[in-house]
Amino acid sequence: MKKILLVEDDPNLGMLLQDYLQLKGKFDIVLCVDGEEGLRAFSRQNFDLCILDVMMPKKDGFALGKEIRKMNEHVPIIFATAKAMMEDKAAAYDLGGDDYITKPFRIEELLLRINALLKRVSAKETVPAAPEQTLFEIGNYTFDYTTQLITHKGVQQKLSTKEAELLRLLCLKQNAVLTREEALLSIWHDDNYFNGRSMDVFLSKLRKYLREDSRVEILNVHGKGYKLLINL
Repeated sequence: MKKILLVEDDPNLGMLLQDYLQLKGKFDIVLCVDGEEGLRAFSRQNFDLCILDVMMPKKDGFALGKEIRKMNEHVPIIFATAKAMMEDKAAAYDLGGDDYITKPFRIEELLLRINALLKRVSAKETVPAAPEQTLFEIGNYTFDYTTQLITHKGVQQKLSTKEAELLRLLCLKQNAVLTREEALLSIWHDDNYFNGRSMDVFLSKLRKYLREDSRVEILNVHGKGYKLLINL
């Protein structure tokens, strides 16, 4: 039985979600009512997935998600919130969140998202990982995907998980087109409009990080996607 950490400060909604997911999803649900209680639970038990409300007392969901990511880089995290601003969704993915669902939502949809995430995690565990390139030269920059660091003339810039994943895809396709759909499905696992807007935010940040070398460009290829171009 998969164990899920559910952190929700609304007691009625929390109990409703707990009962439904235990009955229909056959999950072991640990319900916490604030971020601090959720952090204590995560530090003491092993979880297969986390569902975090964003707006909570004591420690909000984003702060909790950041702490969880420090302890475990791989556990899937779903953020649930009434906040629907693009900046909030970008922040959720920037912190290493795997999915974001806006309240009010249908519980059936949440269950579908949980099952999809757990299925992807299971698939990754059963398929041997192929060796992957982690170090890249981008003009005068060095990019280490493992540490998520860009280095330029001794100065380091730490990237978020999503920024690092996106830059790696661009590097692997250097001087060729990385399609928008390929990037969204690879990183966000969904090519919907909101994820596309989030990716645009991360691309803008990457362009800013790489602006010290005029030979390096991230181009928009109209109707197709993006190209990391390094002019020699």
